[in-house]
Amino acid sequence: MVDSLLAGKSALITGAAQGIGAAIARLFAAQGAGVVIADIDEEGGKATAAAIVEDGGEARFVRADVTSAADLDAAVRATVDAYGRLDIAVNNAGIEEQGGSPLHELTEETWDKLISVNLKGVWLSMKAEIAQMLAQGGGTIVNMASIAGMVGLPLGIADYSAAKGGVIALTRTAAIEYVQQGIRVNAVCPGVVRTALLDQAIDAGMFTEPEAAALHPTGVLIDPEDVAQTFLYLASEMSNHVTGQALPVDAGMAAG
Repeated sequence: MVDSLLAGKSALITGAAQGIGAAIARLFAAQGAGVVIADIDEEGGKATAAAIVEDGGEARFVRADVTSAADLDAAVRATVDAYGRLDIAVNNAGIEEQGGSPLHELTEETWDKLISVNLKGVWLSMKAEIAQMLAQGGGTIVNMASIAGMVGLPLGIADYSAAKGGVIALTRTAAIEYVQQGIRVNAVCPGVVRTALLDQAIDAGMFTEPEAAALHPTGVLIDPEDVAQTFLYLASEMSNHVTGQALPVDAGMAAG
């Protein structure tokens, strides 16, 4: 892998206290970016930032709830204050319903909470990020979607699937709206990734680990670091002519 793909760049990453977001933050810092970790989990976010700094990278933490426009405006300001501009934004923060429910059994409260974080949160994040990128003359946004937003899955996750499908639509619309202003917008659509959220879903009885792996034609779960590599590609100059895309990292799930 080429070293320092993000040298001199600044990156704001939401939901980077653990899991895929933390893997993205570590990889971006290793590739030379100054990273701002924005998360509602203060302990985890500070720990991720500290680990990056201990490894010789540049990172800092800011507490942000992605359902709060004020928090997201503040996170963008913190990035600009620290590094002078916002080159890259990764909108990764999200939640999953534990236990799963058929669509007709979903409660309005459950639906509203998940949509508020997973879809509205991405929209609010992009509002703040795009305003800054327009002011500075461009930037790159990579949103966290899911293979669940591209194909139907009988897992009792209609709300999650709807939110992630919405993220894909937001991504494509924003890519066209702002391409002439030098802003690229893409999304990544992972399959089943080995994270704490997956462990929680297994503990809640949604499926066993072998059943989760069997959703992939490869029969293997995906590691967060593998997903992070795709975020690096879309955030870097390797993908200069790529915009409006939703790239699966799904071990063949959509094809199957």
